[in-house]
Amino acid sequence: MDRLSRRNVLMAGGAVGALGALGAAAPAQAHTPWTWSPKGSVAGTGAGEDPRWVWDPEADPLVASLLDRGDVPKVNELLRTWTKNGQPLPAGLPTELRDFMEEARRLPPWADQGKLATAVEFNEKRGLYLGVLYGLASGMMSTVIPKEARAVYYSKGGADMKDRISKTAKLGYDIGSRNAYQPDGEMIVTCVKTRLVHAAVRHLLPQSPHWPDVADEEIPISQRDMMVTWHSLPTTVMQKLTAWKVPVPAAESAAFLHSWQLGAHLLGIKNEYIPASWDEANSQAEQILDPVLAPTPEGIKLADILLNLGSEVDGGIVSKHILGAFTRFLLGDRIAEWLEIPREIIWDSLLKTAWGPFIAVREGLLPLPQAPKAYWTFDEFLRKAALLFLSEARPISIEIPQGNRPS
Repeated sequence: MDRLSRRNVLMAGGAVGALGALGAAAPAQAHTPWTWSPKGSVAGTGAGEDPRWVWDPEADPLVASLLDRGDVPKVNELLRTWTKNGQPLPAGLPTELRDFMEEARRLPPWADQGKLATAVEFNEKRGLYLGVLYGLASGMMSTVIPKEARAVYYSKGGADMKDRISKTAKLGYDIGSRNAYQPDGEMIVTCVKTRLVHAAVRHLLPQSPHWPDVADEEIPISQRDMMVTWHSLPTTVMQKLTAWKVPVPAAESAAFLHSWQLGAHLLGIKNEYIPASWDEANSQAEQILDPVLAPTPEGIKLADILLNLGSEVDGGIVSKHILGAFTRFLLGDRIAEWLEIPREIIWDSLLKTAWGPFIAVREGLLPLPQAPKAYWTFDEFLRKAALLFLSEARPISIEIPQGNRPS
């Protein structure tokens, strides 16, 4: 797809994805000691260093230099033309950037093309579930991950959340596409560009006059932070599918994990932190994701902004109620109360009573008379609900920021 737009991301049944959210001046949280063993990683070995103190030693100084020299506008202009995985890098890039990107775009030796082909089958069969979960479970969860929320809010992306959402949604779309990691796909490009953006935020955000007053860290987006966000995506998705009793064959489950393992690698996460199995992923998430979830004043505001994104379509008459009910259904009462999401008598009841049978019918477990047609209507309703998040049709371009959120 040459001109990916906000509308196309969702119309294709891809992920609303990693919406990104915001947090704020919250008290510093206690950090649990890092005890997860690198023996459980795709590398199988490692130093075992707490990823809270590891960032991106290859990308960070490089992007800082580009920013300090004033080269970013030219680089962004050139990189707008680089959209496909197998496409040569554009001429004119600074030599050190070109060298870094050529290395960063390579798939690791452990990439398995067979698993990637199986992942395509999984994504095609589970596209609806993935769209709902990426957007309304993973996305809304980001509003209660304080460190992620603060980094997004005070960086440039926090000033235009619709644009921010569209760019993170692109990652969810690209990883679910048929050619995600193939030469004519775009996942590698999206990951490498996102890695450059993260490096820029690490350099810029500490310069924000607001940052020292709200952050409990000097440098944002550590490797631990990235793994927290990673777990809010594939780990959370697979946990929900398991809870819903969606019958996912073992090969497809492993393939889905593999596609996200590669994504983590291409985003610059060290292999010793990337779980090798779902058991290891659940173990790591229990240590670093579950304990950090907490509300913040800004997170509450951000959640409200996200739930109101459909107001351009229907004035918020229906969309906010539907999206709020889905958030409560997917993330539970505690998080819904944190985010001050009101209860919805009609939609809450509908989801509690209809979702299980809806899943069963889609999976062919309940061959009820006339059910396929009835539940196809529910299916179509869910797609339209997801579409409310993004309604514009401008091409999506991931670019290196040159400043923080304007005051």
